[in-house]
Parts: sequence; C-alpha cells; structure tokens
Amino acid sequence: MRIVVLTGGIGGARFLLGVRAYAREVGAEVTAVVNVGDDLLLHGLKVCPDLDSVMYTLGGGADPERGWGRVGETWTVKSELAAYGAEPAWFGLGDKDIATHLVRTTMLNAGYPLSAVTAALATRWEPGLTLLPATDDRLETHVVVDGDQGQRAIHFQEWWVRYRADIPTHRFVFVGADTAKPAPGVLEAVGSADVVLIAPSNPVVSIAPILAVPGLRDAVTDGPAPVVGVSPIIGGAPVRGMADRCLAVLGVECSAAGVGGLYGGRSAGGLLDGWLVAPEDEGTLVPDASVRSAPLRMIDEAATAAMVRAALELV
Repeated sequence: MRIVVLTGGIGGARFLLGVRAYAREVGAEVTAVVNVGDDLLLHGLKVCPDLDSVMYTLGGGADPERGWGRVGETWTVKSELAAYGAEPAWFGLGDKDIATHLVRTTMLNAGYPLSAVTAALATRWEPGLTLLPATDDRLETHVVVDGDQGQRAIHFQEWWVRYRADIPTHRFVFVGADTAKPAPGVLEAVGSADVVLIAPSNPVVSIAPILAVPGLRDAVTDGPAPVVGVSPIIGGAPVRGMADRCLAVLGVECSAAGVGGLYGGRSAGGLLDGWLVAPEDEGTLVPDASVRSAPLRMIDEAATAAMVRAALELV
C-alpha cells in the first residue's frame, strides 16, 4: 500500500507519527507532501517551519511541551540579536534550530532545490517516510489586513506570531503559487497512491497552499486514489492553533461540517471521498462524501494510529 499525506503544522506532524506507526504494521509506504506557505527568510536564513516540525517530530527531536522547535533548545543567539535591537523581535530562532537553517540556506545558495535539501537534512533525522515540500519554488502565504493608510499585506508568520491573528483581516494570498511547480516526486507519489489522506491541519493556511500549486489539486481529484480527510475541529473548536480565526476570514463555520464543506465531496467537484470526525461531531454531513466518527485526540502514537486506521476503513 502507498499512502500520501497532505500535511502541515504541528497537528499534521503529530498525525504523521500515527501514519508511520500504521504503515509499519501493514508494510505500507508513506509520502508526506508538506506545506511551504509558512516559509520565510529571517536574518538571511531560509526557515521552513512546517518541514522542520515534521522532521523534528518524526526524528524524536521536537519539544513535546511547546509542540514546536527543538527539545533542550537554548536561546543565546536570540538574546544577542535582541541586544543589538535586530528585527524582527517577534520571531525567535533557537540555537539548535539555527543550525538547521544554516545548512539549508548554504545548500540552497549552492543551487540545490528545496526538495534535495530536505532529503539531505532528513538523513540525520530518519523520519521513516518520504518527506517532500509541495514545491521547490517560492510560495508564501501573505495576509491582507487593515493598516494605517488602508489595506496592506503582511507575511502569514507576522499575522500569526506577532499579532496572534487578532487584527482586522480580509483575505489570504498565496504569493508565487501561480508560477510554482510541484516538487519532484510529488505528482508521481499522488498518481501512484492507493489512498490520499488530508491531515487534521489548518485547512486555510496548511492545506490550501499545497493545493494552490498548479497541477497538484487536479492530481489529487483526478487521480485513482480515494481521498480521506481528518477533521481538525472537535466540538466546534480547533484541536490546537487558530484555525477558527482563519476560517472566520473565509466566512466558514468553525465546525467539522464547515471544514468538510470547505473541502467538499469529490463527486461534486471537491476533494473528499471520506471525512473522519470526532464522536462529538457524529451526525456531520458532507454531501457526496462518506462520514464516520472516531476518537481524534492524538494523545499518543497508538491513539493516532487508531485514527489513521479508522480513516482508511472509510474507503
């Protein structure tokens, strides 16, 4: 069996722990196609938050308490930058994390594409699956907000980290998506998959940027593999993060039904053949998609693997 997972964010990284555990049980191959819309340049370094969250989580190096960054992290460089008054002060890089960004930036500057750099970095962390960025090209999620002199666009990370998504917001823009191409191996993985899973990631800023890469959404919807999504909303609230604020910008209800409707049933032009929701949301309907309920709290790897098994049983 070949499983492809569209994923991003901390929830997506933790979901992959369960996918990997299930795959080991049944001898399946897993490819994770990861969001790059959060990527940014900071102090001259290329930072890829979602790729790193997946890599650290699967490699056992993620901080389990914060849910992001490295375990046992130190912050000497951040403190020194603050002493110089170097901006941006609202986004800090840990000392261990900086080593990853230095290696990545050096390789990118030498001409290697992001997919090749990601594969090289993964040799240290041994994630146990194939890790692919959605694209090697620049694709950044920007957010159009109110400014002092009318509307302005800021990087998603500034909206998310600096402002905590708590400013008047109009829309999300995926800068570079119109000219981006799927990274090598992405279309091949989707085309040969036996099933495509949509992780319980933020549908607006983790999954949508992946699908914005030209050719990728069509590969998913037109391909032979069934598509099953796992709801990131339980009982009307996000499992973690601020998906509710992102959905509000789109005018979408923060519910399992709202996100399921946003993705849409596949036979009606949407994505989903199946939609897995929490027991709290049993009775959710998504036109033209099968819906089932199962526990969705990723309390440990075994519970997450059980989620994956329930998702696959839908198809």
